[in-house]
Amino acid sequence: METQTQRQGFSGKLGYVLSAAGASVGLGNIWRFPYLAAKYGGGIFLLVYILLALTFGYTMIIAETAIGRATGKSPVGAFRAYGESAGTRFGGWINALIPMLICPYYSVIGGWVCKYLFEYCRGNVQGLAGDGFFTGFITDSFRPETWFVVFVLLNLVIILLGVENGIERVSSIMMPVLIVLAILISIYSMTRPGALAGVKYFLIPNLRDFSWMTVISAMGQMFYSLSIAMGILITFGSYMKKDTGIELATVQVEIFDTGIAILAGLMIIPAVFAFSGGDPEALGAGPSLMFITMPKIFSSMGFGQGIGILFFALVLFAALTSSIALTETAVATISDEFGWNRTVCTLLFGAVMLALGSLSCLGYGPLGNVTVFGMQFLDFFDFITNSVMMPIAAFCICLFIRRRMTLAAAVEEVLQEGHSFRRRTVFEFMIQYVCPVFVILILVSSLANVLGFISM
Repeated sequence: METQTQRQGFSGKLGYVLSAAGASVGLGNIWRFPYLAAKYGGGIFLLVYILLALTFGYTMIIAETAIGRATGKSPVGAFRAYGESAGTRFGGWINALIPMLICPYYSVIGGWVCKYLFEYCRGNVQGLAGDGFFTGFITDSFRPETWFVVFVLLNLVIILLGVENGIERVSSIMMPVLIVLAILISIYSMTRPGALAGVKYFLIPNLRDFSWMTVISAMGQMFYSLSIAMGILITFGSYMKKDTGIELATVQVEIFDTGIAILAGLMIIPAVFAFSGGDPEALGAGPSLMFITMPKIFSSMGFGQGIGILFFALVLFAALTSSIALTETAVATISDEFGWNRTVCTLLFGAVMLALGSLSCLGYGPLGNVTVFGMQFLDFFDFITNSVMMPIAAFCICLFIRRRMTLAAAVEEVLQEGHSFRRRTVFEFMIQYVCPVFVILILVSSLANVLGFISM
């Protein structure tokens, strides 16, 4: 087994927390969380999400980090460290493959963000707000691919710099800047005329807006937002020193992640209310909220260019911190399993990103007529990873803790060097009984939705 001293690692607790928070805080918070909150009841969605994050999310972060630090390995090696079997091979590889499939299409969306930031910087505020700009851009044969490559190169440069000099250093700069930008834009958004109704809708729970789909959507969002079952937390845990408290670090990551999600909601939902007067159609804009609705809002505001620059700079920082975590997990797996040096593994995965990402990038343009189960490539990769593979991976983690690593060993890893484990009872109950049921519900609901049995 590879030792901690032989393996690259974070410089200390702050390095781990900022990097893990950076992995969690991404497009899931800035892009996905606000439109789901707007669609599924505002305040009641937020309340359900926070309750799940404090129980389910907390438990899974603890479990994955403990596995990584105990073994000093990325997902495949970590599972194999407790015995070679078909089950451990499957559990390790499905956790390892998820970031390899997510990162390419995630980078496509990152490229869209780069394009929008560039356009705001050159003052094209009205052009971005025009009908058809977004559709025209993503269906183009050349432009989306160009910006996708730009985003991929940014990723690879950071990964080549290493764990401490690359991931940790970039996260330590980007995370504080991201928080400051989020606060500034939230204040601006909440002070627009008519925005107060949006603040109330988002922060005050209303039981009349509750439905079972509120819970299912909040659970699905938590996977996406907290980087659960992506192999990231196992890999980052393998870089964590023994003198870093797992529970304290987990709580800090939870605070970072949930805080940014709330700020994202306060940036976007009040602005939509101010712009549309709470029009249900505007609130239900879905994934297009960030690329179609928000530019229209910025164009109607004073200082629209400045706000647009700040907003998309924030989104770019969030996208980068998450994408480098996904890339690092893939690179670490290749390096651990094949024994190749970091540069070779990074360049190899860069080629995989370009190949798979190009399918997603061109799936709305030249490859628009090619679908998988009726879905464009980007939508298919998103569905297969987030709705199918991640619940299965999380289920494997629960079984692994119970039957291979053992619950006692996981608890012992958290208690290393006298660290606290205040929510130990919550962890033990959730990992044994509740989390496995939750992930099966997510999987069944997602498949039922695709098959048309339910509507999400």
